[in-house]
Amino acid sequence: MPELDQRVITGLLTTRLAHTKGRRLLLVHGKYAASGPEEFSVPVGDGVRRKVRVAHTTSVLGLTDAWQAHLATESADLLVLTTDVPGGRISLDLLGEMVRSKIIAVDEADIVKQLFGAADLDPRIRRDPWLWLPGALIDAEPDAAQGGWPQRGAVLTLDAAMRALIGERLGLEGVFEDGAPVDVDALLAWSRTPGGPERLAALPEAERQGITGWLAQSAGEAAPVLLRLALQGRGAEATALGVLASVMTEDTASADAAVALGSVFGLGSRPSELRAYARAVEGTLTRWIGEASGRGPQSEEARQRIVDVLHQADRLADNAHLTTALAGNPFLPSGFQARLHQLADALSEGPQAAQAAWERVAEHQLASVLYPKRVELARMAVRLRRWLDTPEPSVSSVGQAVRAHVADWGWADRALAQLWVGDAEAEPALAHAYRTLHDAARRRRAQLDEAFASQLGPWIQHAAATQPGDVLPIEDVMLKVAVPLAKRRPPLVLVLDGMSSAVAVQLGEELTGAGRWSELSGEEGRAAAVAMIPSVTAVSRATLLCGRPVSGGQGVEKEGFAAYWKKHKHTAVLFHKSEIPGPAGQLLDPRLVAAIASEDVVGVVLNTIDESLDHREQSSLADWPVSRVTYLAELLNSARGQGRPVVLVSDHGHVLDRTGTEVGPTAAEGVEAARWRTGPVLCEGEVALAGPRVLENGGRVTVPWSEEIRYTPRKAGYHGGAALAEVTVPVLVLAPSAELAPAGWRELPRESVQPTWWEGEAPSAPIPVPAKPKRAAQAKPKPRPQEGELFPDAAVEAPATAPPAEPAVLTLGQQIVGTTMYKHQRKFVRKAPEHKVVVAVIDALDHAGGTLSLAAVAAAAISSGGRTNARPEGLVTVLTRLLNIEGYEVIGLIDSRTRVRLNRETLREQFELSEVSV
Repeated sequence: MPELDQRVITGLLTTRLAHTKGRRLLLVHGKYAASGPEEFSVPVGDGVRRKVRVAHTTSVLGLTDAWQAHLATESADLLVLTTDVPGGRISLDLLGEMVRSKIIAVDEADIVKQLFGAADLDPRIRRDPWLWLPGALIDAEPDAAQGGWPQRGAVLTLDAAMRALIGERLGLEGVFEDGAPVDVDALLAWSRTPGGPERLAALPEAERQGITGWLAQSAGEAAPVLLRLALQGRGAEATALGVLASVMTEDTASADAAVALGSVFGLGSRPSELRAYARAVEGTLTRWIGEASGRGPQSEEARQRIVDVLHQADRLADNAHLTTALAGNPFLPSGFQARLHQLADALSEGPQAAQAAWERVAEHQLASVLYPKRVELARMAVRLRRWLDTPEPSVSSVGQAVRAHVADWGWADRALAQLWVGDAEAEPALAHAYRTLHDAARRRRAQLDEAFASQLGPWIQHAAATQPGDVLPIEDVMLKVAVPLAKRRPPLVLVLDGMSSAVAVQLGEELTGAGRWSELSGEEGRAAAVAMIPSVTAVSRATLLCGRPVSGGQGVEKEGFAAYWKKHKHTAVLFHKSEIPGPAGQLLDPRLVAAIASEDVVGVVLNTIDESLDHREQSSLADWPVSRVTYLAELLNSARGQGRPVVLVSDHGHVLDRTGTEVGPTAAEGVEAARWRTGPVLCEGEVALAGPRVLENGGRVTVPWSEEIRYTPRKAGYHGGAALAEVTVPVLVLAPSAELAPAGWRELPRESVQPTWWEGEAPSAPIPVPAKPKRAAQAKPKPRPQEGELFPDAAVEAPATAPPAEPAVLTLGQQIVGTTMYKHQRKFVRKAPEHKVVVAVIDALDHAGGTLSLAAVAAAAISSGGRTNARPEGLVTVLTRLLNIEGYEVIGLIDSRTRVRLNRETLREQFELSEVSV
């Protein structure tokens, strides 16, 4: 006899009340639950409800007594009696009062149909193994205040019924609505909710098995594993355990690892289920990592979720002795540490091994989200390893050394600075590898500083602004750089006091990245100048701004700057530190904003870098993004808005203090500042300098070239000495558009600024292609050698046939333009570039590994000597019409249309390179 509760009776009455025809007695086969209320009301339509009394009886006499008692109340309520009395024993007088004159058998499926407002049910709901489902749906119906079950109107399918039931039973309302994918991702989130798994465990056995089976069929093999974990009370560990399950996806998984994993998950989990579960968890983690890559509270919450789960996974792996087996896992923090350990070993093996090891570090899924600084530091170590593998550099002159420092050695300084700071979380092996690499690079750099100082002494004695020789003195920066720019558009001159070449490298990378600014040059590369001696602000900055050797403070600089530009027929104004910030609500002083908007040449002195040598921790000096230089971003944005070019220049550089707290200042006489003094040379690492470019102490000073020497108490860094990092003045010319380049200037592609070892991409080798066979030439008699001829043509008899020709080696671009496919495609492209332009662009991209900036592509096209009427973007557009056959993307713009990518394999495939004209 089925047990009936209030929900079943309500559902039954809702379907039967329309057929009562005024009768007030309903007999139902079953037993009313003892805990159910005796009286309640049911809806009869139009918001009207009808009162119902329910009782249970097991005899004919009991039925009669209950009915008579109900009549005695003179109530219009409906009496529902549940009973197991056979219908044949019911008296005729009761049959006349009963709805439909018979005992009603409960059809739970019909009740479900009514609860969902469906016209019909999926036939499977009425058959095994889903016989439990109607009762579960009736029992799980949401309260009327919540609207009950969603109304279907047509057919209630098994899928829709299960989605509704799971949503209500497991607390996943709305997650598995119609059309939403039933995936493990949502179940993993549910497994971590307080009380979620407990709701599944509390269900009747048949319903629990039914839900588990449907989820396994809908969400895949991973679902049963997750649900078993949830039923075991391990829902909070479910995601972390999924990371451990990845040991089953490794080709090298050992039997011991499989046994250890089995002990973690227990009996009943098949290998295929564990592999599916691992893949599902990896998909969830990948989505979290995507969420964590942004900014804001949601990204921070995602990062914390990742940290919690993966550290939990590492603990579980350690407890199960699976850490070694999971060393290659791309998600575990221990896997990231293992890759760094491999890098530590590879750094001593050579550049190629180090590069391969770093790529594995960077491929770890947590690299960019949780460990970006550690990955970047590892990259700097690999770069420095490549630099050490280059031929030993040398110093031949002051000019050569300064240019080399801006173009090459200053990049090594940037890597050195970061490596000195190091990785606070590095294990001893990695820390040792970093320090070994740092010390080796420092020794090489110290040799260069010593050689430079030996050249600097003789050069200073004879150098003058009128005869600078092969190097740009700092007083000529305005003349050679800023004045040509002013002929097109007055520049904004930003003096970053103390900016070294290493800092300029980072700022230049950031500012020219993603097409933000174009870097211009009138020379072969980035400009560089030599500071005054000693390399301090009082002499070098004033000399820079006044355009002549001079010493002085802000007053001298302001007057000298205006006077210099007046000689060049421009008005000019210079702003110092206190004149830059604006009032409340404004970032910049209105007078500065107005000046940038005018036709004046504007100069601004930014002291952030120089001041940081006194007030910041040494570790912060290794990293100089644009945002760290106060007001730099705002000034650059203002200049861009006014279409101004920008000269980003220093007055001198700086060196960092790497000596440690236990090393004190060098004892010496005539100390004037941290890095210069008067008096004779007293120790190794110093040099005496004298000449017209020395503006202190009557033209004679003693300065250190060694970074380890200082004469005053310890600070984070210093300037004033003769080290390359102090004396070299980097000059960056930035413009909103390359069209602002003066006559004879050009845009510097990013690839031409950085040294080849910085990225370390090896060029692809040209493919040898057999040459067409040539006809053999008939041998002709040669004249006898004339007297006095050493090697006459006829001295050696020509063979009867010419020797076989060596295979011609064609570049990738030459191969492409020689194909029939290319020649056919060219017929349909209007104003196609000349062959040599196409060849040059393809070869440049091929040599660079497939990717170049737009500026580099334009430079390659120009260097070919061929004609092209299109701008760089237009040239790439034309090349897409030439090379992108049948919709396959061979060439195109990426990174917000600032870089060009060539898919070399697709190019070879599309143009069938076996068919080549030579």
